[in-house]
Order: sequence, then C-alpha cells, then structure tokens
Amino acid sequence: MSGGQGRLWALGRGVVALVCVIGIVALAWLLLVVYPQDLTTLLGVVLVVSLLPLSVRAGGSVASAVLPGYNVAEVAVEGPITRSTGGSLVSSPTGADADAIVEQIERADDGAAEALLVKLNTPGGEIVPSEDIRLAAERFDGPTVAYATDVCASGGYDIASGCDELWARRGSIVGSIGVIGSRVNVSDLADELGVSYEQFTAGEYKDAGLPLKDLSEDEREYLQGIVDDYYDDFVDTVAEGRDMDPERVRETEARIYLGGEAHDIGLVDEIGTREDVEDRLEERLGESVSVQEFTPSLGLRDRIGGGAASVAYAFGAGIASVFDDADGFDFRF
Repeated sequence: MSGGQGRLWALGRGVVALVCVIGIVALAWLLLVVYPQDLTTLLGVVLVVSLLPLSVRAGGSVASAVLPGYNVAEVAVEGPITRSTGGSLVSSPTGADADAIVEQIERADDGAAEALLVKLNTPGGEIVPSEDIRLAAERFDGPTVAYATDVCASGGYDIASGCDELWARRGSIVGSIGVIGSRVNVSDLADELGVSYEQFTAGEYKDAGLPLKDLSEDEREYLQGIVDDYYDDFVDTVAEGRDMDPERVRETEARIYLGGEAHDIGLVDEIGTREDVEDRLEERLGESVSVQEFTPSLGLRDRIGGGAASVAYAFGAGIASVFDDADGFDFRF
C-alpha cells in the first residue's frame, strides 16, 4: 500500500464517517425538532446535541467496518498461559487467557487482517490451553509471524511452532522445550498434625499423586509415563512446525537460550526489532502494513466472576484447591 493509497484509504473512511454523522443528526432533527413544537422543540434541540457524540462514535464504527484501516492483526500472549485468568471489577486479567486469545485470532481472521503478528512474552503454562492458541494460529488464513520480546519458553515456544516464522531479540530467552509434572507432598506435615488419609477410590491409580500420601513406585512410574507422553508430543510438534529433526529438538534438553544462540541452532528464524518484523511482513504482503492490536473482550460477568474468585482465594480457597484436583498432579509446558 503506497503513501498515496494510504491517504485515499483514510480519506474514504473519513467520508463514510461524515455521511453517517450527517444522516444520524438529520434524522434526529426531523423527529425531535421539525415535527414537535414549543417546549418540545427546545427539548428536541437538547436531545440532538446530546446525540452528537454518540453519532460520531457510531459513524466511526461503521467507517471502520466498511473501510478498515489495518491489514495486520497483532495478538499478544503475555504471562503464564491458562484456560481462564479471570480478573476483577477494577483490574485486568493477569496472564494469558487462552480462550480470549483464540477468540482474538478468530476475530482477526474474520476481519480485514491479511497477516497475523503474535507477540510472545510468556514462560509457558498449561498444556492444552497453549496448544489451543497454537492451533488457532495455524488455522489463520494468511502469513503468521511470531515475535519473542523478553521470554518465549515452553508453551510459548509451542505457540511459536504454529507460526510461519519466529523472530526474537538477541537478549530474548527462548526454548525450554520440555514438560514438568509436579505435586505437593504434605504427608509428613499431616502426620505431625495428626491428620490421616483414608482411601475411597475405584481404580488403582485414581488417587495417584494426592499430596496427603507418599507415591508408590508404581504410581511414580505411571505419572512419569504421562509426562513422557506429553514430552514426545511436544517434540513432534516442534519438529514438524520448525522443520527440525526430532533428535535435534531432544538434544536441547529443555534448556533455555539467549536469542542469538537460539538463532544459531535453528530455534529462531531471525534476530531483529519490532520494526524489522514489520518490514518482513511488508515483504510477505507486498504492501505497506498497518497493525491493529486485538485485545480481549472482557464483559462485566467475567470481571465479577474473577473478582469472586479472588475474594474466595483470599479467604483460604486457594489452599483448599491444592487438594481439589482429581489426581493432585499438575502438568505444564
């Protein structure tokens, strides 16, 4: 898109917005001023004036829908990746809400975006939510470029594997291609407090990993097997998405690398700044780029739910949740 085309685009959007504003104001004038008389007329004028800001906003929305001013959508994955991060009435969600990010990518794909820029600053997180974001990026109809700012590790790298290219800074932390399974062991503390554990389960491994009892060797082997299966899937995903030999991926041993070294061993395609990434997108699209940042659509219901969860945690529900998992075991990228 040349500079002249960009100016014509902006002019066209301005004309559409102006037409919408004039139309809304004219209609309001006819309904509230021309037909009514006397005091009603005065009230109509007041109403017309009060409708002006709304009409301007509506006109801008229509103009954006008819002639959108962007061709690249940017979606950020920042913080630990979870299924839902909630939030409160007065604060934004913390971490990366996978469902919200998937919704943003799908909204961008349905809109005017010809390319997708995925900004990554995450240490990873829950396995399936990370995969959901990667799959959404893979489904995007157009070039997809991932850009690692500070950290692109574990689940973040899984997401990057679903993009066509991965860029990073020389000081970015990249890698950690591995899986961790963890559990809290409070059996000794329970003994000191006189707390005993009674088992009422159906199925030999139903309570494997619960924190109130020690693991048996069979349970340890069983849980390690799940971690190993997740790791095999992760390696295959990276190998396919990054066009690398699976053994080369395993040789990284889940280590982290600075961006420059990650580039040298093939974990990163290019080293550069955000401006360099936009230049690359211009090459791929064959036109100048205008980036629109997509943000989560967080409603009042979501904020109330998140606020309630925060209050419950403060009163001790967070401690109780340690024992609430069916297996008491946490798997993460």
